[in-house]
Amino acid sequence: MEDGQFRGQSARLSKVLSHVDKNSPAKLSVNDIKLPDSDVVRKTQAYSKKELPQETYNHSLRVYYYATYFLTCLLHDIGTTKANLNSTHMSFEFQGGLLALNILQEHGASKSQAESVCEAIFRHQDLEDSGNISSVGQLIQLATVFDNMGINPHLIHKSTIESVVSAYPRKKWSSCFAATIREEVSLKPWSHTTAINDFAEGVESNRSMEPYE
Repeated sequence: MEDGQFRGQSARLSKVLSHVDKNSPAKLSVNDIKLPDSDVVRKTQAYSKKELPQETYNHSLRVYYYATYFLTCLLHDIGTTKANLNSTHMSFEFQGGLLALNILQEHGASKSQAESVCEAIFRHQDLEDSGNISSVGQLIQLATVFDNMGINPHLIHKSTIESVVSAYPRKKWSSCFAATIREEVSLKPWSHTTAINDFAEGVESNRSMEPYE
């Protein structure tokens, strides 16, 4: 799905999950989902593929197949590249959101579309359970914590994971992302990453994805 304008609010995670049938995990193949195609998408995908390390690019595409908002998935970790992590005192998701806001408008996205992506990137590590969040933001949260930490494994069928990982291998993503987390905390001890207790350790102990590392 190509991200559109703001799609309304979503309740926070516990309320969303209360409506999910735990016995019916999402079962699909990467072949079941066609990548969106537009000038904005093509330019943004080319940019992401050029700027992101292969491990992060693959993670971004895996998140897409779990969450289905393409532009947000492509850019949600753009702030973690070596250059971007060291170019600012801001937390990586805030730097990444601002970069996405500018990049998408340069690529021809509408202001509202770019702002929707920016907001979702700002909040994709905002795991508090109070208040509301945009639908895009909530889905990106769900997909990133699933791929990074194996949280809520009942949502995704094993065959779906196998299809996605086969298309976009993890390449030891758990250790790669854990190292990025520790690098940011070392550079910016005030960063929003520190709001997630034992984050790096949680990523490293992702038992759901361990067989695919």
